[in-house]
Amino acid sequence: MDILSIIGVLVGFSAIIGGNLMAGGELDSLVNFHAFVIVVGGTLGATLLQFPPKVFLRGLQISVWIIVPEKLQMSKQIDKIVHWSSMARKEGLLGLETVIDNEKDSFAKKGLQLLVDGNEPEVIRDTLEVELATKEHLDMQAAKVFDAMGGYSPTIGIMGAVIGLIHVMQNLAKPELLGSGIATAFVATIYGVGLANLLFIPIANKLKAHIFRASQAREMIIEGISSIAEGENPRNIELKLSGFLLEK
Repeated sequence: MDILSIIGVLVGFSAIIGGNLMAGGELDSLVNFHAFVIVVGGTLGATLLQFPPKVFLRGLQISVWIIVPEKLQMSKQIDKIVHWSSMARKEGLLGLETVIDNEKDSFAKKGLQLLVDGNEPEVIRDTLEVELATKEHLDMQAAKVFDAMGGYSPTIGIMGAVIGLIHVMQNLAKPELLGSGIATAFVATIYGVGLANLLFIPIANKLKAHIFRASQAREMIIEGISSIAEGENPRNIELKLSGFLLEK
């Protein structure tokens, strides 16, 4: 679990709410259902218009990585690749057939199958790189869903503010209605800017960082399996792949 994500959300919203209370404001002053509907509904509608269903749904699917990131375990993966290399040198490539059935990572499993089938290193590398590029592109597009929401919500917040001011101008002769219109105007702006900078944009950037690291993990698998196909020494493979580790 990514504790920093949880702490970040709590600290960010607590700072806004706490600062308001310290300045003498009340919690109720930041709660406005009309402003919430305008900002969240407008932002969601614009985002749905921008992205195809597949990308939007993928964005929702990978958003869980903010709290529970995908387990990459690159060090263990290096150990597995080195073990595969040793097996290949002792038993031949066909000796890896038993490994394929036990491998849970579909990307590594595909690479092993290409290896056992006797494909050339260039063919293995090209095939896996196509899949890597396709997956990375889809996930990056999915992360941009939150980028888009971060771009739309402040603008929709301004629209909510204008709507609130229009309501005020239409009811100048009714003082009892002015307060709700002004509240909608200012709170809508807070919602738009706050959601963009406290949630949507940070989520997008964190997802992009995770996607980049996941792509590195798959590039490591490509390099390792290609090296096995080229007949490199297991020790040399281990030294080469250790360069992919973020922490030495």
